[in-house]
Amino acid sequence: MALPAKKLLTSSFFGFTLLVALIAFFLKFNSGQKLLTAEELALYNGTDDSLPILLGILGSVFDVTKGKSHYGSGGGYNHFSGRDASRAFVSGNFTGDGLTDSLQGLSSTEVHSVLGWRDFYFRSYKFVGRLVGRYYDSQGNPTKYLKGVEAKAARGAQLLEKQKNMEAKQPSCNSRWSQDDGGEVWCNDGFPRLVQRPLEIALTGKMSKRCACVNEDQLGQAGLEVYNGCDYLAKRCRV
Repeated sequence: MALPAKKLLTSSFFGFTLLVALIAFFLKFNSGQKLLTAEELALYNGTDDSLPILLGILGSVFDVTKGKSHYGSGGGYNHFSGRDASRAFVSGNFTGDGLTDSLQGLSSTEVHSVLGWRDFYFRSYKFVGRLVGRYYDSQGNPTKYLKGVEAKAARGAQLLEKQKNMEAKQPSCNSRWSQDDGGEVWCNDGFPRLVQRPLEIALTGKMSKRCACVNEDQLGQAGLEVYNGCDYLAKRCRV
């Protein structure tokens, strides 16, 4: 018995609408537009073998299941799984308040380093979506906070480039250290001097000064520090 034309059209329209919806969902998922809440992301922390292992950084979510030995339960990087712990990538604090997505108080060079880690995950793992919250809104759009973080990271990149250019003019010293003999720095060309790093780089918790090889005609410049106990024109200094 043939269906009435009206019912046939309705049925065809419903089927077409469903097909379009399914295609849209499939494209949305596979284009990396899947949105997760923090509660949903927490389910993918490596404790359930039937689920993939997901990790968030700066609101971008990645499937790290292929690194299960590291990111799975008991793995050395499991503290990153099922959450966005962006700050811990540079702070090294993997407990309590350290496992947070907030970058407040970090220097521009540290923020630049966090973006470097995000780039690493884009290169190495499958991007599966975005985390709704600090970095992306409920529609998956970047927030002002994310734009601010990216702008700060760009300033950090400029600062590091400036430091790189400065260090090219004053090459770093050779150095070695042993438990028996302690440390020693020396220059094949020039003389060892301690020089101050740019303030913002020094604030990252790394060494605030570095050893540079300075030519004799530059030794009178301000900001050059002779190693304690080392002769003014010595090419080797104990540290």
